[in-house]
Amino acid sequence: QVQLVESGGGLVQAGGSLRLSCAASGSIFRINGMGWYRQAPGKQRYLVAVITSGGNTNYADSVKGRFTISRDNAKNTVYLQMNSLKPEDTAVYYCNADGVRSGYSHFDIWGQGTLVTVSS
Repeated sequence: QVQLVESGGGLVQAGGSLRLSCAASGSIFRINGMGWYRQAPGKQRYLVAVITSGGNTNYADSVKGRFTISRDNAKNTVYLQMNSLKPEDTAVYYCNADGVRSGYSHFDIWGQGTLVTVSS
C-alpha cells in the first residue's frame, strides 16, 4: 500500500506565501513523477506543476514565476512553494505520484487534498 499525505494549506492574504508538502509512504520501490494539481469550486482539476525524479519541472502558465516545485527523493516528499498568491489561486490542491511498488507493480495515486484560500 502506498499513500500520500499533504500538509501546508490554509488562509492567506493576496500577495502572501504558502508552502505545501506531500509525503509518500508505504511499500515504495521507486517514485517517478510527482506533481501538484488544483481544483477550484465548480471547475475541473488542472495541473499546477510536476517534477521528475531527475528534477525536471513543468508549470502551468498561470503560476510560472510565482510557484516553485521541488522534491526530496530521500524523503519521498514533494513541495510547492507558492509566492505572490492571488485570489484566483484559491482551490483544493492535490498531490499526485506515480512509481513502482516494492512488489514491482505500478502505482499512480492521489493525496486527499489541502485547501488553499487566498483573500483579497
